[in-house]
Amino acid sequence: MSVRLDHIIVPAGDKKTSARFLARILGLEVGAQYGPFIPVKTTNGVTLDFMDSDDFRWQHCAFLVSEEEFDAVLARVKESGAGYYANPDGSGQGEINTRDGGRGVYFNDPSGHVMEVLTVPYGGWS
Repeated sequence: MSVRLDHIIVPAGDKKTSARFLARILGLEVGAQYGPFIPVKTTNGVTLDFMDSDDFRWQHCAFLVSEEEFDAVLARVKESGAGYYANPDGSGQGEINTRDGGRGVYFNDPSGHVMEVLTVPYGGWS
């Protein structure tokens, strides 16, 4: 068996709000609560399990999408009112980046996590 990422726990100030936000932005569905978790499963099978927490540091998650999906995601980010920017340090407010011949953008979720969508993986396609 090869090693694959199955899930990550994403602590949140309000797990339902954060899970719904990310699912809506990415065009995914929120799963049924399982124990303390509200799951959002990506198309490659990795689940982000949102869990309420009062004490956490922000995390970063990056999602690889097609060019068409990028346009739809960016439109939903703008519609949501979430701030978005070109660079991981928050610079380039209201801009996207074009690293490695693709497009990318960072945005904050309701709990302050830094999410990213990109059309080309870092380093380009091999």
